[in-house]
Amino acid sequence: QVELVESGGGSVQAGRSLRLSCVVSRYTYGGCMGWFRQAPGKEREGVATFYYGGDTTDYADSVKGRFTISQDNAKNTVYLQMNSLKSEDTAMYYCAAGFGGGGWCSFRQLLSGAYWGQGTQVTVSS
Repeated sequence: QVELVESGGGSVQAGRSLRLSCVVSRYTYGGCMGWFRQAPGKEREGVATFYYGGDTTDYADSVKGRFTISQDNAKNTVYLQMNSLKSEDTAMYYCAAGFGGGGWCSFRQLLSGAYWGQGTQVTVSS
């Protein structure tokens, strides 16, 4: 079993920044990590992924250039730096982790078989 705990959410004005953290109960190296968000009445959508195999990242078009996913292996922690926040970024943000093997890391794959945190709320006022 893998446990994930998110933190760092809050209420901010548009244009400001937040950094979310996700602490994982096992070493994250070799896995697929992702951040998702869900607003009321909307589907859960992928925001960013980090794949240790190849040290690659992927971002939703809506956050490219504004959000950055990163990790700290020593702390088993994944971060989401969110800059230039917009009102449409308002959502519950969830951390996800998958350890299915090499070459396995996409929004769809995480949605189908990942471990999940409980979420942290981000509210952006305009």
